[in-house]
Amino acid sequence: MPHRFDRYVGIDYSGAQTPGAALSGLQAFVAEPDREPRSVPPTDGRRHWSRRGLAEWLRMEILSGRRLLVGIDHGFSFPLSYFQRTGLDGWPRFLEDFRRHWPTDRDDCSVDAVRSGRIWQELPRPEGERSGGSGEFRLCERWTSSAKSVFQFDMQGSVAKSTHAGLPWLRWLRAECRGNLAVWPFDGWGLPGAGSVIAEVYPSVFRNRYPRTNRSVDAQDAYAVARWLQEAEGRGVLDRYFDPPLSGEERAIADLEGWILGVT
Repeated sequence: MPHRFDRYVGIDYSGAQTPGAALSGLQAFVAEPDREPRSVPPTDGRRHWSRRGLAEWLRMEILSGRRLLVGIDHGFSFPLSYFQRTGLDGWPRFLEDFRRHWPTDRDDCSVDAVRSGRIWQELPRPEGERSGGSGEFRLCERWTSSAKSVFQFDMQGSVAKSTHAGLPWLRWLRAECRGNLAVWPFDGWGLPGAGSVIAEVYPSVFRNRYPRTNRSVDAQDAYAVARWLQEAEGRGVLDRYFDPPLSGEERAIADLEGWILGVT
């Protein structure tokens, strides 16, 4: 089956420190249709990527005309209970609202600065709370055996910090690449006929399928995502992962909460 994408990108994310900090836990691997995934070094000459640098590189790649399929391991949305509690009625509105309360794409802002309230000593604090409990799960998380809540901070394997750091950059990337990037499934279920696609992934599903060799744990996760995306396309099974077997009611929930690519 012909490959529809030029590059398959696996990203192991990190929510540590501030957007400009170089982070060893932030890893990116790229596979091409007939080439094994390779590590992508930061474009600014530093040893490790920053969240800002990675977002800017993705923007450049997407706008170059290449068609990318990107898997990234942080939550793209929150549980239905959060939407009900806040009165938000759609995912684009959620992104805008979230960024006001968690401005973690600011140069001086970290997740910890918002959690502690330090950032509001410099900025006017918006009204209302934008948080949740560690027992709140999205439907896609309940379909897995080990996925953590997007609100479960301060524990091994937690995705909460990465999610709260990454969502403003997802918003930025979607705005910067409008017309060239679809965020799955919020911009439509199934694969679009053109343009790049970015989706949420859970590397634990894939990491043990491939020998680790001398890669770090974070690098292995990014490698495994890129290779799985490439292989799923090559075997002709990618489309079914973009159209998981959900009932009408489940799909309506996932329209708000999102879905993890590969969970069926």
